[in-house]
Parts: sequence; C-alpha cells; structure tokens
Amino acid sequence: MNVPKALMSAVLSAGLACVSAVAVPSPAQADRFQSCVKSFWPAAKRAGVSWDTFERATAGITRDEEVIESAKYQPEYKKPMGEYVERAISPKRLAMGQQKLIEYGPLLDAVEAKYGVDKHIVLAIWGVESNYGTNKGDKQVIQSLMTLACSGVKAKFARGQIVSALKILQHGDTDPAHFNGSWAGAMGHTQFIPTTYSAYAVDFDGDGRRDIWDTIPDALGSTAAYLKKSRWIAGQTWGYEVTLPKSYTAKSYKRGTSRTLASWQKAGIARVNGQPFPRPGDNAQLLSPDGRNGPSFLVLNNFRSILRYNQADSYALAVGHLADRLAGYGPFVQSWPTSENRLSMEQRMELQRHLIALGHLEGDVDGIVGSGTLEGVRAYQRTKGLPVDGYPTQTILKQLRADAPAMAPAMVPQSTASIPAPQAAPDQAVPAQPAPAQAAAPQAVPAQAAMPQALAPQALIPAPQQAQGFAPAGYPQQPHPLQTSPWDAWHTGGVSTHPRSASDAAPPSAN
Repeated sequence: MNVPKALMSAVLSAGLACVSAVAVPSPAQADRFQSCVKSFWPAAKRAGVSWDTFERATAGITRDEEVIESAKYQPEYKKPMGEYVERAISPKRLAMGQQKLIEYGPLLDAVEAKYGVDKHIVLAIWGVESNYGTNKGDKQVIQSLMTLACSGVKAKFARGQIVSALKILQHGDTDPAHFNGSWAGAMGHTQFIPTTYSAYAVDFDGDGRRDIWDTIPDALGSTAAYLKKSRWIAGQTWGYEVTLPKSYTAKSYKRGTSRTLASWQKAGIARVNGQPFPRPGDNAQLLSPDGRNGPSFLVLNNFRSILRYNQADSYALAVGHLADRLAGYGPFVQSWPTSENRLSMEQRMELQRHLIALGHLEGDVDGIVGSGTLEGVRAYQRTKGLPVDGYPTQTILKQLRADAPAMAPAMVPQSTASIPAPQAAPDQAVPAQPAPAQAAAPQAVPAQAAMPQALAPQALIPAPQQAQGFAPAGYPQQPHPLQTSPWDAWHTGGVSTHPRSASDAAPPSAN
C-alpha cells in the first residue's frame, strides 16, 4: 500500500512525540527498582505476609513514571481554592449526586443511622473522591507505592503503606487483579489509603469481606466509620459562610485562632443570611482564603474531621459545600475572585475543542474541566516538553490555538444538567433574580419532615431506576425538605473519611 509522504511524516512525528513523552527507565534504573522492591520482603514477612502473596503482588511491576509525575502535582494544594471548589461542584457532579441520593437512599439512611454522620457528607466524599465510583483509579496499588518508595518522591509516605497493602492481599479482601487505585495508592469508591483501610474499613454488608473496591455498602459504611473515629460531632454542621466587618484586614486574625461563635459575632462577623448562629457556644476558626475578595467561613470541629481525610482546606471546603448543595442549598453568596489565568466558560470550551482536534481528548465539549480535560492538557504538555500539571491556563490556550488545526467557531452546546434555584425558607423572602441565594449552613430536618422516598426501602441497595416524581436529571420537582426547614442544625448522617454531621435526636431548639 502506498502511503503519502506527508501522512507518513505526521505519523512518525506523532510516534516520536509519544515516545519522548514517556520516560523509559534505563537498565540500571530498572535493576535498582527491582532491588528496592525485594528489600521490602523482610518487613512483609514479619507482618505475616507469605512469600506467595508477596511474589504475586510484585510480579512484573515496573517503575511508573506517571505516578511520579502525579505526585509532583496535587490540585487541591496548587490550584486556587475557588477554582478547586468550583470544579468539585460541577453541574454534572451535582446531577449525578442527586441521582445517587435517590438510588442509594435506603443504604445512605442505614449508614447514617449506624454512625451518626450526615449522609450528604458521605455522598459528597464519594463524589469528590471518585465521582461516585466512575473514577476509582486504574493504577496497580503495589506498583504505585513501590514507585514512590523507590524513587524518593513521597517515599516516606509510601514506605509506611506498602506492608499494609500487602496485608490486605494476604487477608483476601481483594486480589492483585482488582487491587487498583490512584497514583498514591488510594483505593476504592472513597479512596482509602492502605493504613486507613486496615484501621477503619468495615464489612457493612456482612459478607465477611471489607470490599471498598466493588461493594458500595462497604465503601460508604467505611467512610462513615472513619469520620466517626475522626471525632465527628453529630448534629453540627462543618461551618458557615460569613460576612467580615469593615475593620477586617488580612492581619486582623491569626489563622487557627479558635473562638466561640458568639465571640466572633461580637467582633463583627455575621452569617451571610443575617440569622443568628444556632449554637453560639460552638468553637470555630475563621477561614478567609481571599479576604474581602472572596467568600469567608467560620469552620467548626467537623471541618477538622474532614481534614483527617485530606489535609487541604480546599478539599474540606469542597466536600462540605458539595454536601450542602446535595441537601438542597444554593451556592456561596460571595463569589470567588478571578485572575488572568482563570478561563471563562467560552475559553474552557475552546480549549476542549483544540484538545479534541489534536487527539488529546475524547467526548463532548461542555466547558467542565474534569478528569478527562485535565489528562488531555497533561498529554498536550508532554508532547510539547512543558511542565506537566494539567492546569488549563491562558498560556496553554494560546499555545493550543497556534498548534490546533483551524476550525470554525463551534456553537455552545446546551447545558448537560440543570440545577434548580434554591428555595427560600418559609420565613424568608425570595431574593430577586439574579441575586445569589443565601448559602446558609444546612439546617436540621425535624423528625416529622420526611425525605422524598422514591424507592421502597426493601433492601440496602435498591435496583437503579428512575424515581417517580423526579425530573430526568435527578432533581426533586418539589422543594427539598431542607430548603424549607425554618431552623438550622444538621440531621443525622453517615460519613467516611471527611464528612459532615448527623442528628443526635435532640429537638430543634437544642441546636
């Protein structure tokens, strides 16, 4: 077959780009890696791991350069907080979360009842960690941890996880073929690292295995059990969005200063909805990442419980806010500040079109920067020899414009999901549009206020189906009970590595 020279040249260039994008370890480096892997056998043996388990777990593993690349870039630490939080609360994630709230309602209720952690927090962690199980990670856990331990990148962390990971295989909770996770060895639906799994994972469905990889009851139950151990306080929220006094400056309050809510209120800090704090004696810290330029929060004990899952403030804030939105509350009142490197919706869609044209992205153009878009940017950065962080900046967009084939401007696609406007509480006036809705801390549901029951709780996990009385996107057609609740505490909930709270069965006045 005759192949045009121009096409052959393009194919060869693309192939060379792919080869150069992935570093190939030298023979000497490969030998050092294998020697390092074998050096873990004595510690594994002392922990009760058999040679057969060790051999099966380490057979054929190699140094994974993508793991090292990912370890050097963690978006919850390097992205602006507002951008990280907004990405975590995407319309698609909200829509899917509302569907999961219906589909797994009985299971979430059971988890909440057992562990006292708000089910919306458990659901939010599931959403942030693996997009409700759709992105649990496809890296071999042992290979990832060995790569980190033997490369010097986050080696101390990895060394502390390897023996625990091998013990999981020894115990038989899963097998090497299913023992997959993230680049850091975080596993399953809610991304437990091996030591956390060993200490806190539970067999919620009672089948004799703690299977967080393929058994949703075990994954969500384990998350709630971990949050409970992390001193989650039932009946309390994670925090409140607040307004700052005119006297506030960046140096007004030292980060980490803990005061009662009453003391903060006396200093001029108030809730954005103008309502009093329901429990003025609760201790809180001020979190004001952008000062007057962005939203500020008084965060409580449960915020620190979420930090046990991930030490980044942006992560805990994303989990807490996603839980609020899933419970029916609106966005933050104060918007996040913008910067020259933050792309508009139109620019994000243009970036996706260019990535698709260059073969770095598959799927639809929707302007949502999810895992696919981030990996597409990484792939483009690799081919260009740029630092690989996946961050879609103005600079990257300009380079894509220069490299991508000329294309006609695409029409903006219709929204993939709609989010209902927040409902006002009975004693509050509905704000005039387009004023943002009040983002008050979630309010507890009185005992008599039942959640929408679209599925009969005949089993812990109902069969997936479209719930009657709900819109196609999964949102209730009637106001969520929390949206119309006149009081302001948290109800019972079930959580897992960073949760929110549940009800302690106290009457509303006690909150």
